[in-house]
Amino acid sequence: MRICFAGTPAFAAAHLQALLDAQHDVIAVYTQPDRPSGRGKKLQASPVKLIAQENSLPFFQPASLKPAEQVQAFAELEADVLIVVAYGLILPKSILEIPRFGCINVHASLLPRWRGAAPIERALLAGDRVSGVTIMQMDEGLDTGAMLYKESIEISATDNRLDLEEKLTGVGTAALLQTLSDLQKYRDNAEAQDDAESSYATKLEKSEALIDWHLAAEKIDRQVRAGIGRTPAYTYLGKQRLRIIEAKASSECWQSPPGHVVQCGKDYFTVCCDSSSLQVLRVQMPGKTPTAVKDIANSRPDFFKVGTQFTPTESC
Repeated sequence: MRICFAGTPAFAAAHLQALLDAQHDVIAVYTQPDRPSGRGKKLQASPVKLIAQENSLPFFQPASLKPAEQVQAFAELEADVLIVVAYGLILPKSILEIPRFGCINVHASLLPRWRGAAPIERALLAGDRVSGVTIMQMDEGLDTGAMLYKESIEISATDNRLDLEEKLTGVGTAALLQTLSDLQKYRDNAEAQDDAESSYATKLEKSEALIDWHLAAEKIDRQVRAGIGRTPAYTYLGKQRLRIIEAKASSECWQSPPGHVVQCGKDYFTVCCDSSSLQVLRVQMPGKTPTAVKDIANSRPDFFKVGTQFTPTESC
């Protein structure tokens, strides 16, 4: 088949690379326009674009696929199928109808649970113990198309966003290749989604990363693990915003107000939460790289001393 691929982040790039490694005929790649990134706000190519360039594949970066000229340009590629993985742009009906086998999406959840932009983060925040990948025939809805293939994985109690994404990348690439091995068969046996069982994984807002120490430690731990690499969980220490990068929930309860440091160990400090506590192992100060608590304790032993208070806003 003549395959066109649309995707943007590293998760998508891994799927494109899997197609190339399996010797599939990828004729063109679509990815989002270069975006400013880093302190210098220099334009950065997406991971998918980099793979396309490394393999001398034609690539396109339209801001939208809705204009008639974009629809015509896509039609001229004469693709048998368009594979979409975390592309980030809406595909209009005019695009969906062009390929002979339609448009196939690799979605990082077990649909119809967690339709939408942030299925990995939402699964972690909800405390899900199972996730997976769904290969779906795309329609005009938001992740509502018929399901061609599903593969599940377990979420461990310590998985963070990057860990879960890595697991899903492994099963996702295998599931995609399996589906393409006999695409017509999987299309003939496609299963409709039950909308009554659906839930939506909206993109995380920055405000959702702010820690409320009045919550149970288990919920704050999920918040920390879900935010790794994208929307890190944070709190305030005086006027400084402190990111919590690694932590561990404990059922141990302390007679102290939430948000106060109640214990200092060699490589952690403990913060009181609602009827529980959180052991913090790694943090990130403004403008710094993530640092293990034990390294801070070696140079500044009183920095996270017992009685230190974290707040939801800047304080003097």
